[in-house]
Amino acid sequence: MTTGMIGRKAGMMRLYDGSGQVRGVTVIELGPNFVTQLRTPDRDGYTAVQVGFAGPRKRTNKPEHGHLRNAGLEKQVLTRLQEFRTDDLTGLTLGQTVTCEGFEPGMFVAVTATSKGKGFAGGVKRHHFRGGPKTHGQSDRHRAPGSVGSGTTPGRTYRGQRMAGHMGSVTRTVLNQLVVANDPARNLLFIEGSVPGPRGGMVTVEVGRRKPLKGYVAPVVPGTAVATADAESEASA
Repeated sequence: MTTGMIGRKAGMMRLYDGSGQVRGVTVIELGPNFVTQLRTPDRDGYTAVQVGFAGPRKRTNKPEHGHLRNAGLEKQVLTRLQEFRTDDLTGLTLGQTVTCEGFEPGMFVAVTATSKGKGFAGGVKRHHFRGGPKTHGQSDRHRAPGSVGSGTTPGRTYRGQRMAGHMGSVTRTVLNQLVVANDPARNLLFIEGSVPGPRGGMVTVEVGRRKPLKGYVAPVVPGTAVATADAESEASA
């Protein structure tokens, strides 16, 4: 198994786990990924696996096409490639298909994505400033930033001063999110909590540092083979 995979954010929903607790989850279309390159200490100085996913683009360019040919994947339109460090390459071969089956319910993962871009935002929206006073003749200072530096000393604005500017569209990582359920047949992973970015945005999921949750009971995901069998058994009864 690789330590990480590439996917696409599908949306959010609610699931009840095996103990009856409701959990708000983000649904990620995780995979399938294809192994496009293996890094070894003898050749590259470190151990890692590179995987590919069909990203938002519709075609690969010539350098990517030649790179995928080495793994026998030239017929696949893999427009998003990423490397994940690992300690062991056992069981991994070039061209191999990787699914989300390795991310089992109860384990924790770290999710990285690009946050939504908000454009040029003011101090109230960007840094949660409360604005100026609403009385005493302050008719046009409700969302003003206030003072950004003194006059004589230092006589300038410090670097990094909080003020209006570009907001969002940055890479963010959310650590230790619980894997509530997975559905390898449909390449779906259900992660508790929110994930940066819009619906349809690209995300990467890596194995978290926290130990798996003991005694966790995964829910029965609607649409899976288990849920269909349960529904048929209830109907026949």
